[in-house]
Amino acid sequence: MISKKNRVSSYFLVIIFFVMLGLSFASVPLFKIFCSLTGFQGTTQIATHAPSNIIDHKVSTRFDTNIGKGLSWDFKPDKNQEIIKVGQVSNVKFKITNLSNEETVAVATFNVTPEIAGKYFNKISCFCFEQQTLKAKQTKELQLVYFVDPKIVDDLSAKQIKDITLSYTFFEVANFEKLEKNKINN
Repeated sequence: MISKKNRVSSYFLVIIFFVMLGLSFASVPLFKIFCSLTGFQGTTQIATHAPSNIIDHKVSTRFDTNIGKGLSWDFKPDKNQEIIKVGQVSNVKFKITNLSNEETVAVATFNVTPEIAGKYFNKISCFCFEQQTLKAKQTKELQLVYFVDPKIVDDLSAKQIKDITLSYTFFEVANFEKLEKNKINN
């Protein structure tokens, strides 16, 4: 016969198992929410409109473009760098060209450095995480509309930021899906 103490311990272990199982499934969405709220790992913010004030504090934004292994595309910004005032909305155009003789579908991921700048880097319009389909030799223009939130000057750890790098990498959709699965499993 199982003692009352052993039965309570067994119930307790089963409850812990199911709580841990539930947390493992919730960890990815919870981590994404945490990143979007804090800018952790250079996660940028999404804005629906421009701020009401522009501050006379300038920030240089550099645009870094990359292509993942196996993707025959060319990817370039119209300008590699620009200087804007905090709160000023800017529109940057990018060109992608499929250099191959086949239709290709790809997705762009991004990050911002320094990481703390992600909390204040707001995108009103962006092509990231949207599938882009290019026919053989086709060129397409994409745009980014962004601003740096004026709240950056109130943050002691971020107000000294003068340079921000926004880095994009396009991955072929099949490779992107593998990359996302690896992120989840690690």
